Amino acid sequence: MSNPIPDPRPKVPDSEKITVNLGFVDLGRIDLMVRDGFYANRADFIRTAVRNQLDRHDDAVRQSVARRQLRLGIAHYGRAELEAARDSGRLLHIQVLGLATVAGDVTPELARAAIASVEVLGTFQASPAVKAALADRIA
Repeated sequence: MSNPIPDPRPKVPDSEKITVNLGFVDLGRIDLMVRDGFYANRADFIRTAVRNQLDRHDDAVRQSVARRQLRLGIAHYGRAELEAARDSGRLLHIQVLGLATVAGDVTPELARAAIASVEVLGTFQASPAVKAALADRIA
């Protein structure tokens, strides 16, 4: 039996857990909607409400993304890309709406040498050491 070839792409979760505080009456109304079968559970209701609000403001979001020149979606910054940026003298300005990740094999020294700034609206994932090294560059 042969060993499977490992997937070189990083495993990225497709969501992040957040906490929302709601008033008792609002929570009760959500529970009523769930009990009556409109939604599978509280989380389903909340996800649907968030998506509806984002859809309602879609044009404003698109304009803001374009104006700020944000990369939309998932952006992964690997060791080779950061080494190339460092070696060329052109520091990266990471601007992402979504998820930005820095590879686990990137050292804090390489991150500081290659990344000028980090602005992530969403989630920024990097090792604690890389995040500490970039702390003064993260908006």
